[in-house]
Order: sequence, then structure tokens, then C-alpha cells
Amino acid sequence: MGLPSILGMQPTARIYKVGLMLTALATIAVTLYMASSLLLDDSTRSSLGSNLPLSNMLGGGNKAVIPTVAPVGSNLIVDNIPAARISYDPPAEGERVNGAIVVLVRNSELDGLRKSMRMFEDRFNRRYKYPYVLLNDQNFTQEFRDGIAAITKNELRFGILDGDQWGYSESVTPEETAKKLEYNKNRYLYGGSLSYRFMCRFQSGKFYHHPLVRDLDWYWRLEPDVEYYCDIDYDPFVFMRDRGIKYGFTIAPREGRRTVESLWYHTREWIKNNTHMLPDRSLVNWVMGTDGHYNLCHF
Repeated sequence: MGLPSILGMQPTARIYKVGLMLTALATIAVTLYMASSLLLDDSTRSSLGSNLPLSNMLGGGNKAVIPTVAPVGSNLIVDNIPAARISYDPPAEGERVNGAIVVLVRNSELDGLRKSMRMFEDRFNRRYKYPYVLLNDQNFTQEFRDGIAAITKNELRFGILDGDQWGYSESVTPEETAKKLEYNKNRYLYGGSLSYRFMCRFQSGKFYHHPLVRDLDWYWRLEPDVEYYCDIDYDPFVFMRDRGIKYGFTIAPREGRRTVESLWYHTREWIKNNTHMLPDRSLVNWVMGTDGHYNLCHF
């Protein structure tokens, strides 16, 4: 069976139809470009041309945009992330709580965090203007500081983690940990990662002892490479405070059983030994199955 019979038309007819399609697409593209040029005033075209990767199309230039690498200490950041348009907004009405946006991040995650912050600023913080607390187990590079400063006009606070906050607990040794990492490296995601363990330990409680965090009443954890598609037109901090809510989250997936083989045992032992610390109302039945075991709800 030949190609013409498969497509249901002769070669000449196919070429003719393809030519018509290409002509139509080109006509649509030219029409849209001319319409955008007519509808946008000069100041808008100038703003778009300077902030978006479409500067050649909107500004009529013939030269290609060549990304450049900013020297250390420079404020020049040229990449595919549009400059923030949001921090120029006047503050939203209403009170602010003693809160901040807290980020644990590496220098290598600069691009991912800039993307997250761009969307977060667009959707929320351009109006509410909460400060950012950025924490790292190493010193932040000047390139990282400049890259983050270029995406927001809100306050930035940079901090480093000390050995107590980022490292081994007193209950384990490096030798014992190395054996566990070797055993688990192929059993599940991050099974052989030491830094992942340090991160989990820090996020499980050490974070609120950091000097830049311990005086806060509220915090919002932000991660690199997350996306916010909807406007957040209220202050979640105030919403939670006014309703007596202590903790909020957006997803609750099922945990991989191999990653928490001893978690529930130690959790139940702690509960048995500290019943005086339990609140009158608890979510324990939400994470515990009818058989008394952990139902793997992770939030």
C-alpha cells in the first residue's frame, strides 16, 4: 500500500493542501502581530520589550537576544524569567502578622527558586509584602543574592545553618548512618542521600530555633520549582490566626512504607511516655487506621 493511498489523496493534492495550511498560519501570525502593535501603547510595548523574552517580536529588532552571565557582585540577571512586575503594587489593606516566607535552598537552586518566587509574588506577595527568610547550609554566593534580589522588592534575610541545625543528631554516629545509607540506597528515593536526612531533621523541628525564624509567630514554607496558578486574594496567616488554626497544608499524599519503617513505633512510644503533653483534640485518628497502625498519610 503506497503513501498516497494511505492518506487518501494524490501527492499533488497533498502538497497543495499543505501549502494552503502554511499560508493560512502565516497570515494568522502576521495579523496577530499587527493587532498587538496597534492595541499596545508605546509605554506598554517598551515595558514588555524590556521584561519579556519577546523583545525582538514586540520591539521590531532584528538582532537575536543572547543570554549573558552576570559577573559576581553585579545586579545584571539575564535569563528566561521575566522581571517581577508585582512588588510595585501598593500594600493590601488590613493588618499583617509577625510572619515570613521561609525557604531552605542551595546556591545551585537559584533558577528554581526564582521561578517559584516569581509566581508567588505575582499571586500573593506583591500585595501582602511579607519578608523572605532564605537559609542554606553553606554561605550564599553573591550571584545567588543578586539573582533573588532581582525578582522581588520585598525584604530578604539570608542566613546560614550551624552544625547543630544541619548535621548528625546525638543519637546516631556517622558510621552507623553510612551503613543505613548503603543498605537503603536502592530501596527508595533518596535512600542513600545523607543531605536529605539532614534536611528532614532540620525541617522536623530545628528550623524554628534559627535566629531568623525563632521570633516569628507564623511562617510559610516555600520551595524551589513549585508553581502557583491561582491568585491568593486573602492573607492565610490572618485567616488561620482568627480561626485558631495552627498548621495548614495543600497536599496529603501516601508515604512510601519503606521510608518510615520505624516512624510509627517511635511515635507511639513517645505518645505513651508523654500523655500529659497531648491536646484535648488531636488529629491522631486521621493518620491512624482502625488497626492502630499508621495509614501512611503524609502532610
